[in-house]
Amino acid sequence: MLRLLCVTAHPDDEAGGFGGSLLHYASRGVETYIICLTPGQAATHRGGARSDEELAAMRRQEFQASCRVLKVKHGEVLDHPDAGLDRVDFYALVGDLTERVRQLRPHVVMTIGPEGAVTAHPDHSMVSLLATLAYHWAGRNNRFPEQLKNGLAPHRAQKLYYSTTLFTLPDRQPVAPAPVTATIEIGPEFLEAKIRAFKQHTSQSPLFQLFETIVRKRGTKELFHLAATTPPRQIQMETDLFEGVKED
Repeated sequence: MLRLLCVTAHPDDEAGGFGGSLLHYASRGVETYIICLTPGQAATHRGGARSDEELAAMRRQEFQASCRVLKVKHGEVLDHPDAGLDRVDFYALVGDLTERVRQLRPHVVMTIGPEGAVTAHPDHSMVSLLATLAYHWAGRNNRFPEQLKNGLAPHRAQKLYYSTTLFTLPDRQPVAPAPVTATIEIGPEFLEAKIRAFKQHTSQSPLFQLFETIVRKRGTKELFHLAATTPPRQIQMETDLFEGVKED
């Protein structure tokens, strides 16, 4: 069974950047997983929540509703601080992710690019760096060796992708997205489902119109940049994130 792991920063990132591809691969029988590092408790839009704790609980429920629409096998929201990933214990958080990579043993990992996506959010940049190190370090027996004493084994995922775009937002800080190396055709059905998944995040309803406008403008394609491979290879244009991947 092929396995795909998506690592994000906030509830709703999974739908916005990856929703169509998650559905596409789930429909092909791939086991899909999402690890979201924060519960999004620092969001501008509060959905009527009276505290950060109440908003976090609300957004966890919304995340699970989105995962059901996207047919994700398992989605998990961790407890790291929203709008504060640049101030956490970096090494400890890489260890946390590395352990989960060793547990889930994905063939392919996808995350946000280090530019922070079109919003240039610092949490997006940090999740990129954290997931990238976890991808590389999970396969080395000299990284977090204490995990290997508890029954885990090193695991080398075969590909790491960053989500990317061919546009930027003119009213935001400048970003330099990674070049496109993979184009995934999700089709109109999964485009509609992706929008529906995002709208499960009802606390963020003021963003619905902007999100839908941008997503419909992008159409039925999600774009990615191949950031690392096992084994090494030359870059080439792809239409399948699992191209060349070998099953266990």
